[in-house]
Amino acid sequence: MLPPVKKDRVISHLPKCFSPNAALHTKEGFHPQVKAVCQAQKTDAMSFNLAKVIVVGDVAVGKTCLISRFCKGAFSKNYKATIGVDFEMERFEVIGVPFSLQLWDTAGQERFKCIASTYYRGAQAIIVVFDLSSENSLVHARQWLEDAMKENDPSSVLLFLVGTKKDLSSPDQLAQIEQEAIRLSEEIKAEYWAVSAKSGEGIRDFFSRVASLTFEANVLAELEKSGTRHIKDIIRITDSTEADHKPKRRSNCC
Repeated sequence: MLPPVKKDRVISHLPKCFSPNAALHTKEGFHPQVKAVCQAQKTDAMSFNLAKVIVVGDVAVGKTCLISRFCKGAFSKNYKATIGVDFEMERFEVIGVPFSLQLWDTAGQERFKCIASTYYRGAQAIIVVFDLSSENSLVHARQWLEDAMKENDPSSVLLFLVGTKKDLSSPDQLAQIEQEAIRLSEEIKAEYWAVSAKSGEGIRDFFSRVASLTFEANVLAELEKSGTRHIKDIIRITDSTEADHKPKRRSNCC
């Protein structure tokens, strides 16, 4: 038996976006069709639904700190650069339905790109991370996205552009780089967020938003494919899907 989902991972309403000027959508609630099928089946036994999320960006922009702050509630200045990929699993309950995010923390160093890129395939969401105190990391965000999209279908992936280290930016510096980030997010059709792993600002809200939007997208996609199929068949992981997403042994060389 799995332990209950943590209270702050229980989502009953669609979390708000960070900025209406750079959001995937600004609606206030879940899609009516998603709410209807989930509410109708709340008492039925359901298996966990799953979404794969890859986190990409330059070395030292704070990818590992971002994930660790959410998953472990911890922050450390002494994280070492990720070699290849690291992996975390976080459980949620969205509109009464169990749901999990696989968070793949990929290496930002050039020499490990060949390892990390092998894990890009099959993502439901891509989080491109940059440092709010480094304009270069924002410039490089476009290339990271292009590399990740080579392994995925652009029509079925949700994109998030996340600025980290908000606590290190002066108000003037933050305003300037956010303007550029919002412009880029509109261009690449990504949702923009600014967070701080050190203080925890925005972290929980951001990942709740990622979980909610990927859950909604997954259910809508399956409804479209399945037509009249029962919701218990939609919110379920098949053996083959589990095999596709099962983490492999971490590799340290190309």
